Amino acid sequence: QAVTRLPEGLEPGLAVLAANLETAVNGVWDANPQDGEQISVIGSGVVGALTAWRLRMVTGSQVELVDINPQRAELAEALDLDFRSPGDASRDRNLIVHASGSPSGLLTALDCAASDGRIIEMSWYGDRMVPLPLGEAFHSRRLTIKCSQVGQIPPRLRGEWNYAKRMALVLELLRDYPVLSCLISGESHFDSMPNTMKDLVVSDSVLCHRVHY
Repeated sequence: QAVTRLPEGLEPGLAVLAANLETAVNGVWDANPQDGEQISVIGSGVVGALTAWRLRMVTGSQVELVDINPQRAELAEALDLDFRSPGDASRDRNLIVHASGSPSGLLTALDCAASDGRIIEMSWYGDRMVPLPLGEAFHSRRLTIKCSQVGQIPPRLRGEWNYAKRMALVLELLRDYPVLSCLISGESHFDSMPNTMKDLVVSDSVLCHRVHY
């Protein structure tokens, strides 16, 4: 019952992005973007880039992708997104999605938020403590930090959506938008992974590395 058949026309090699796109789709649901909002996504890993792309699609607004790695500007261009480094990131943003996995990225989100701005936290910190300056402008600007987690569909959508329907949407998006192949940054055979991992962990250009079994 948990098996999902790939739709006709979807390249199986692109379907490896399904889990990450599912996280992005759920993140956009949790963000609940409104018309005319100024939107930024901090962190241009696979989840961050997919979330920014999806926000651009559902709102029709330009979305700013923020990352410390200047090489990600090419990725942003391929996905029709604006790109900024943290120091040049736009301020007064109504909606900010944080997906960098770094506490410094969350600090940037707080700094860039407009009054009554919403920050959607998609990063996973494990057992790390994350210090935040909640005594500065957090109260005076009435900011909100909200968690997004793919394990639960937002309450307002649970009557209409379930996990199978969400996955079906994800696979249709992957089939219909081959541009997302720009997130596949390399591939190798499973037998070579002990050596390949040594390169992956020190590279700043890895996005989704596809493994052949």
